[in-house]
Amino acid sequence: MRLNAKQIALYTGGEFLIEPIDGSALLTGITWDSRDVQPGWLYVALPGERVDGHAFVEAALRAGAAGVLVMDAPERQAGILASELGASIIQVPDTAHAIADLAREWRRHLRGKIVGITGSSGKTTTKNLTRDVCAACFTVVATAANQNNELGVPKTLLTANPETQMIVLEMGMNGAGEIAQLAEVSRPDWGVVTNCGESHIGLLGSREAIARAKGELFDALPQGIGRAFVNAHDDFAEQMVEEAKLERNCVTCVAYDGYGDARQTGGEMPAGPRVWAEDVQLDERGAARFTLCASGFADAEEDPVQPTLFTMAPDVERVPCALSLMGLHNVSNACAAAAVGRSMGIPLDEVAQALASSLPEPGRAEVLKSRDGFIVINDAYNANPDSMCASLRAFAAMDVPGRRFAVLGDMGELGDFAPGCHARVGDFAATQPLDMLICVGELSQHMAQAACEAGMPEERVVRAASIAEALSELEEALGADDAVLVKASHFMGLDRLAEGLVS
Repeated sequence: MRLNAKQIALYTGGEFLIEPIDGSALLTGITWDSRDVQPGWLYVALPGERVDGHAFVEAALRAGAAGVLVMDAPERQAGILASELGASIIQVPDTAHAIADLAREWRRHLRGKIVGITGSSGKTTTKNLTRDVCAACFTVVATAANQNNELGVPKTLLTANPETQMIVLEMGMNGAGEIAQLAEVSRPDWGVVTNCGESHIGLLGSREAIARAKGELFDALPQGIGRAFVNAHDDFAEQMVEEAKLERNCVTCVAYDGYGDARQTGGEMPAGPRVWAEDVQLDERGAARFTLCASGFADAEEDPVQPTLFTMAPDVERVPCALSLMGLHNVSNACAAAAVGRSMGIPLDEVAQALASSLPEPGRAEVLKSRDGFIVINDAYNANPDSMCASLRAFAAMDVPGRRFAVLGDMGELGDFAPGCHARVGDFAATQPLDMLICVGELSQHMAQAACEAGMPEERVVRAASIAEALSELEEALGADDAVLVKASHFMGLDRLAEGLVS
């Protein structure tokens, strides 16, 4: 971001309470956390139930903020301090809306390719893989952690500069219309949908409705230059392609498939480039090795009249690829990132090298080793039924000399479907080579019950009411050659259990 105070006031509809000493000086960053302020940044005072950002205006100014957005006039001392420092204070009706307004206008200054990524699961991993692939050849700004909401998406845009060659935006949602709102601000050139699972089914009521909500990203793509990256293995792929009217809107459909040949499983996918995986295997760490394949990219020439029509390359590109990430499900995420990378013109062998170097974020299938020798797979950042089963499958593929313990907690946002979804995970867990299943939380008791009913011996299923109880159970049982999988929705706080095991 490079905007002066007058532009910020104009774009947000704000009024100066304190005018800057130099109205042409550029503000070069934005934050709503006063602890993160750097000299020359804009501080935004967001109201909150527990903490009101207006209470930290003075702290932000002392940290070097060159401008402040507020809804309420700050304390007199803060105003005096702003005048002394030459900083501006701008009052707006709603500071959260002002962030979106700023990003919407700043988007006009950005010349790089903007890629939006959404889906029921795998969003953050696919965003990270796409970032790492494209960073091999381009300057990239990407969503930090999972700041994928109405504040995080605008903030990511405002982090980029006109010279940034690529911006990768993770887009989350809780209900219909939210992806469309994020797309209205960011106006992505390309869009990736990882899958349509059961995450948020409690809010939207069906997977069909979830697919429709995720498909809002494809609806927003620009005619002629837009590209929709579609998971051909997903059973709602054709619905999203059809409802977005990609062919009629001259948006190129790029199919990818981590579970087979996208040329075959694409079904009614429109003609266009393809990426897929062959010969997929899991190594002793549970990480995938496969042959990464692509067609329709090399020697593809855009028709000058109809730029979304491609001359398909007659040959298929193939290179070996080995991921550092655990699980078969990450092959699909890698293929999505590879499709974006090849669309940016990055050679397939360089794509594979970047995929191999990409590492997991903390709390996302992060492999940790305790001082006592046992392994902890910390996958406690988030969970839904599909990702739960994928994690269990990857855990089963690991080479573990000792015993396997799975600590699974409640999954959120499933509504009336929650008991059945937890039971489905329990059914699947009973088919896996687990020596002990520890279920933490109220909803996870459905998981425990289903595992027992599916044939898992009662003595190997532990119902824990708290993290402390689960931790106590593990500390007594774990040996040096054992491994523990920890997986739950973030609100359960099972990351504390993982940290407790390795500390």
